[in-house]
Amino acid sequence: MKRSIEIKAGCSGYYNRHWKKIFYPQELPQSKWLDYYASRFNTLELNNTFYKFPTAKSLNNWYKKCPDDFVFAVKAPKLITHFKKFNDCEKEIGEFYLACEDGLMEKLGCVLFQLPPQIQYSEEKLEQIIGCLKPGFKNVIEFRHKSWWTKKVYDTLAKNKVTFCSVSHPSLPATVIANTATVYVRIHGVPKMFYSDYNEADQQKLKAAILKKPKIKEAFVFFNNTAGDAGILNAMQFQKLLK
Repeated sequence: MKRSIEIKAGCSGYYNRHWKKIFYPQELPQSKWLDYYASRFNTLELNNTFYKFPTAKSLNNWYKKCPDDFVFAVKAPKLITHFKKFNDCEKEIGEFYLACEDGLMEKLGCVLFQLPPQIQYSEEKLEQIIGCLKPGFKNVIEFRHKSWWTKKVYDTLAKNKVTFCSVSHPSLPATVIANTATVYVRIHGVPKMFYSDYNEADQQKLKAAILKKPKIKEAFVFFNNTAGDAGILNAMQFQKLLK
């Protein structure tokens, strides 16, 4: 019997002037860009929440503009991950989760926490991070130092129902990791971060790597090579491969 794996693909953000004409119609006002994006894709990674702490009200504005089957992933603010580095930030983490839950409700998918590259693996740091996360959410951790790519890390996260974020990144392993029932992949651009394009062979390889994982039920693929037009073009190409 053939397994059914739902793969959702989209971009890390939608507000991009480089996409005018190649994706957004020339005459479409910027206020309608999210509506248009949501009519073409079924998921979006909110990256701007990394720079500005989200509120339930701001997230609910996005919620209202998207169809019932639309799913958001939300990136945690850098105040938590980069400035405080999970130290003494219980209040901020609680407020972040509450904003996501109240603002996006049933359209909330994964909650992404991206660590800075200076943070290397230690058992203590891993336990601290896990201890900060709220169970009941689809928590995803993106590491930016190669020392975290170990079976012990995958397994420890899995025991706590936390997904290890797979990446396409110039200085990190490209292996698709499936340590929970959810695969989460961020495509950053290789060899040039945020700019490089991915050809059809690259995308077919990624799709095959996801589909061969034996125990997963869903996958999210977000193109973050959005400094130019590569991200939206690649997302559209990958979406076609899923049909």
